[in-house]
Amino acid sequence: MQAKTHLKINPTWWGTPLKLSPQEAEVKLLLLPEMAADEYGLIHGGTIFGLADYAAMLAVNEPNVVLAGAKVKFLKPCKVGQEVIAKAKVQEQDGKKIKVKAEVFLEDNPIFEGEFICVVPAQHVLAEN
Repeated sequence: MQAKTHLKINPTWWGTPLKLSPQEAEVKLLLLPEMAADEYGLIHGGTIFGLADYAAMLAVNEPNVVLAGAKVKFLKPCKVGQEVIAKAKVQEQDGKKIKVKAEVFLEDNPIFEGEFICVVPAQHVLAEN
């Protein structure tokens, strides 16, 4: 299956798709020194959120999909040099509104979980009418 959304995403910063099937996606990301928040190598939470968001967008896999909201939990920290994997799966759909569950794992241990509310508008959100 081919990605139909977020085609210009830089895999260095947001991850490389490992698996893409109808309503599911898996994305891996190597955590780089540039992603660190401090001298200990703690990875900024926005990096992990971005990875999970990208996996959620791929699970929906519609060209115009956008994030409308999210409810998330950071369960454990991660650091530079580690590789994490995000897994996302569509949970339900109500018209253009789609709920996606996304989790991020370090080895087999969950470090992040979230519910992403995605919307698929008829045209790109930046397209002029």
